[in-house]
Amino acid sequence: MALLQISEPGQSDAPHQRRFAAGIDLGTTNSLVATIRSAQVEVLTDKKGISLLPSVVRYTDNQIMVGQTAKDYESEDPFNTISSVKRLMGRGQADLNKPTNHFNYQFSETDSAVPKIKTQGGDVTAIEVSAEILKTLAQRAEQTLGDKLAGVVITVPAYFDEAQRQATKDAAHLAGLNVYRLLNEPTAAAVAYGLDSEAEGIHAIYDLGGGTFDISILRLNKGIFEVLATGGNSALGGDDFDQALVTWLKKQANLNEITPQLSKELLKQTRFAKEQLTTQDTIEIKLSLENNQNWQGELNLKILDELLRPFIKKTIIACRKTLRDAGLSIEEIIDVVMVGGSTRVPLVRQMVADFFATDPLVSIDPDKVVAIGAAQQADVLAGNQNNSDLLLLDVIPLSLGIETMGGLTEKIIHRNTTIPVARAQEFTTFKDGQTAMMIHVVQGERELVEDCRSLAHFELRGIPPVVAGAARIQVTYSVDADGLLHVEAEELNSKTKTSIEVKPAFGLTDDEVSKMLSASIEYAEEDIYKRQLKEQQVDAMRVIEALNAALKSDGDELLSSQERAKIDQALVQLEAVSQQENGALIEKQIKALEKTCDFYVERRMNTSVQRAMAGHKIDEFEE
Repeated sequence: MALLQISEPGQSDAPHQRRFAAGIDLGTTNSLVATIRSAQVEVLTDKKGISLLPSVVRYTDNQIMVGQTAKDYESEDPFNTISSVKRLMGRGQADLNKPTNHFNYQFSETDSAVPKIKTQGGDVTAIEVSAEILKTLAQRAEQTLGDKLAGVVITVPAYFDEAQRQATKDAAHLAGLNVYRLLNEPTAAAVAYGLDSEAEGIHAIYDLGGGTFDISILRLNKGIFEVLATGGNSALGGDDFDQALVTWLKKQANLNEITPQLSKELLKQTRFAKEQLTTQDTIEIKLSLENNQNWQGELNLKILDELLRPFIKKTIIACRKTLRDAGLSIEEIIDVVMVGGSTRVPLVRQMVADFFATDPLVSIDPDKVVAIGAAQQADVLAGNQNNSDLLLLDVIPLSLGIETMGGLTEKIIHRNTTIPVARAQEFTTFKDGQTAMMIHVVQGERELVEDCRSLAHFELRGIPPVVAGAARIQVTYSVDADGLLHVEAEELNSKTKTSIEVKPAFGLTDDEVSKMLSASIEYAEEDIYKRQLKEQQVDAMRVIEALNAALKSDGDELLSSQERAKIDQALVQLEAVSQQENGALIEKQIKALEKTCDFYVERRMNTSVQRAMAGHKIDEFEE
């Protein structure tokens, strides 16, 4: 008798077979790939034994260089050598001129919402550049493992929004990779440290990389990682340290006009000096300028601290806000995990230790810890760890809502909700006979749509033409494990439905996420007042429309001229008041109009009952 082999989804159909999987840390400055071999996590290296792959790509007429070979041309060929492209992932044309963005390459004029970088090899997007980095890492893994990768886990900053996450997925697909999951970088670090130390409790993950900063508060309990709150800045990192040093160096060397080549050379020298000052107090800097001119100077740890302190202070402010979001005190944090190469800066470790009142954990290489955690998770999702008890619970960084009448935001999924998650809420029509509804998906913490970010618009058509308020429209928001949003709208009586995958063309601007969060606190009282006002105005509109429709239908039949004049006067008063910005006055006038119309409503009900009973006997309505 033939036997049927049954296996869990994602697992090998033969118990003795392993699926090759890898974890990829796609970083702003450097990227890494790691995997599980012989039950041990291994960060993979190139032929020279180097694990860090510089996130740099160079385009020429007939060649694409990736990694160190490309980085070697940064000074010589700056326009065709692309670095820090992660800062462009999921972003739009408007972001190019932000002061926090530093791009030395040139952009093409295009009608596309996605910026395109001019290179000798043609115009390229951030997605295409990232795909080249991912291809190189995948080839490194496949050459080491001797087989194709079944899938990968790619890490992203916790503060990446839907557009930035989708751009990362698109880059992976362009590179020919099967993505098991996008994993938040802080969560990946927690996986690495949690599995090693098995320390249950509340942990802070301080992740300061080349281009982004994330702070996440996680609870580890019996193998379950739960993200309690997350914060940070999607445009703050080691690149900003470097630019501050470049500005200082320009001033010291009296450099006014800077060529792209010299700009790259300055960046190279300051990065080297910054790295050396992690282990020594003073470093000499030598510059070879144009016309055989040279400059030599000294940078010490004290000057470095003065230049970097304002940036590090911003990360500490974000830590304080995130703790408040989690409802925790500093004393409840049992340890702080340091992630990202920028955490090697002595002042970073000192200020973090001072704030959290504990020495941060640095036992795992901060450059490798994220890739290690991603490899652990990839191995689980590949089905190679059948008995793994590990469960990851991430959260969404900003609330997801829908626009309602009056330009109000109705939050459907609140920020810091654990994902994956699905939430549904019922809405109804505003006007009689309404057969379509526009669904406007928004993201943010403010009460008015104009203060939030628009994600998508789509229409639900085919709603039965019934009276206002009779239709039942259920809107469902679903956020998957990668943080990507699916929205569905269904009219429950007719079963008419439509849906959309939210894939915006570009992401949040620099500092927009943190500004949205701080604005929600700063303007909380004002927003509540505005919301109450809008709600009263919408209520007034509903009463006015309903009364006008009724009067048009049977007002002349049921009302005397004096009664009609009395109702018309109250109606005019409400129409005038509804345009004023006084919610209490509008509410008062609505009640006054309703009281004035009580007798008319009663007559309409009686008339309706009489019409319904016409031609029938009383006993026909008895049980």
